[in-house]
Amino acid sequence: MIEKIEELLAEVKGFNTKSKEEIENFRIKYNGKKGVLNDFFEKFKEVPNDQKKDFGQKINTLKQAVNAKLEDLKNASASSIILEKEDLTKPAFPLDLGSRHPINLVKNRIIEIFKSIGFAVADGPEIEDDWHNFTALNLPEYHPARDMQDTFFIEQNPDILLRTHTSSVQIRYMEENEPPIRILSPGRVFRNEAISSRSHCIFHQIEGLYIDENVSFADLKQTIQFFTTELFGKSKIRMRPSFFPFTEPSAEIDVYWGLNSETDYRITKGTGWLEIMGCGMVDPAVLKNVNIDPEKYSGYAFGMGIERITMLLYQMSDIRMFFENDIRTLEQFKSL
Repeated sequence: MIEKIEELLAEVKGFNTKSKEEIENFRIKYNGKKGVLNDFFEKFKEVPNDQKKDFGQKINTLKQAVNAKLEDLKNASASSIILEKEDLTKPAFPLDLGSRHPINLVKNRIIEIFKSIGFAVADGPEIEDDWHNFTALNLPEYHPARDMQDTFFIEQNPDILLRTHTSSVQIRYMEENEPPIRILSPGRVFRNEAISSRSHCIFHQIEGLYIDENVSFADLKQTIQFFTTELFGKSKIRMRPSFFPFTEPSAEIDVYWGLNSETDYRITKGTGWLEIMGCGMVDPAVLKNVNIDPEKYSGYAFGMGIERITMLLYQMSDIRMFFENDIRTLEQFKSL
């Protein structure tokens, strides 16, 4: 009988599995009510007195080996389950916290300001056709103003291109909605420009449009003054006459930023003034193109580059920093 226990002890020590079912079968075989250990304890009564000591020690050794093996198998099985659920491709602790990109921080702030006075957000495609990007905005083919928005064409006949401004979103919205209209159209735009510290072939715009009865240039000026005050604090602005094919009259908006640092000198070219947006009253021809009666309705539009405002707010002297994905730059915005 002792030899049988020795055989079982070797079997227990050699047993190994990760299957829950096999572990349970092993437990029942040895520790069950009708298991091996209970069977040996029943037979212990029949063992001669002079052999009971050795027999009892062997049974206890087998019992300890069984319990130790069961503990090891359960721990191995639990670890295996944890590993199966855990993504082993994740980086080890501690994990670095990310942050919002400065462009998104400023974009969201601008949207919040205009939402407070009733503007809604509208979106549109980055890949546009000629009608929505140029022609409907009073920029017919061969118009000299198209040279200001040289872009990247994807197809020809018909012309498909990367949009040069988010004004195309305004056209699409006016085609599908009747006045009153009060929308913002933020997004990424593309132009074939030389990349430098002040310009890039990819940048972000946010444009606004308000169409209703009896909208005047005074309404436009008041809206711009409200916006710049909310964003920059006590801001001084000036409006310079300009030309845009889709607005008449048109103006450029400058904000006086001052000359308090070397970055200020660089961004404002030593003048203290920085152009932040263009604006004007929507040209009647544009309203006709989207089937809105210019005799009944009027409106204003404005547009600004988000990068330029971000450079002002965060004293960043090079627009290329927004697109390089340099962790050292982005880490500065973790707390914002």
